[in-house]
Amino acid sequence: MQNTNTSAAPLTRTESAFLQLRRDVLQGVHPAGEKLKLELLQEQYGLSSSPLREALHRLAQEGLVRADERRGFRAAPMSADDIHDITRMRLMMDLPALTESMAAGGDAWESEVVAAFHRLEILESRLSDGPVVLDQDWSQRHRQFHMALLSACPSARLLSLSASLFDQAERYRHLSARHRQNARRKSEEHRRLMQAVLKRDAATACAMLEEHIRGTERNVLLALKKLNTTPT
Repeated sequence: MQNTNTSAAPLTRTESAFLQLRRDVLQGVHPAGEKLKLELLQEQYGLSSSPLREALHRLAQEGLVRADERRGFRAAPMSADDIHDITRMRLMMDLPALTESMAAGGDAWESEVVAAFHRLEILESRLSDGPVVLDQDWSQRHRQFHMALLSACPSARLLSLSASLFDQAERYRHLSARHRQNARRKSEEHRRLMQAVLKRDAATACAMLEEHIRGTERNVLLALKKLNTTPT
């Protein structure tokens, strides 16, 4: 019997609202602290208030939006204290998840790790020299690579927490990239991490992932410092 399911099912309006809003919050289209007024969002996204309100509630559950019954919704604030906390929590979640993933992962997991790295490397090879502002394709493939590393972890809750914290850090990566003065190619860093993971060298892989996460924090703190000292 011929398979007629040749394309993905169309998105519901709620899912479309969620994905569009989420993308724009992560990429800084809606800056930290910006009031997210439903009437303006309706004009911007061409959607009614109901799916937008539901999307905002979902983003609030992810920590990307703050909800207040009296003042409505705002893009979550960004601060040095917040990135410190995100980093601390990522280390608490991601290092055990990576260790468990390496212990449990089989051939299919290894293949997906390699494929995710390859997709990211291909995209990075096409980027121009000089400082790079992260785009949606890079962000998506970067996320896919990191989630592939952890994906064999048997704890669904741990994976969910790791994914949520990764996304909360994503806004800070975009902030850092917008204020970076020098080019930063991560391909070799990701390659070394992948190789340690595939060797099941837990000590090396966890040390590299920790440095990778802390490197993001350092770059973000430099960007925040620059913003706080820039004349307005």
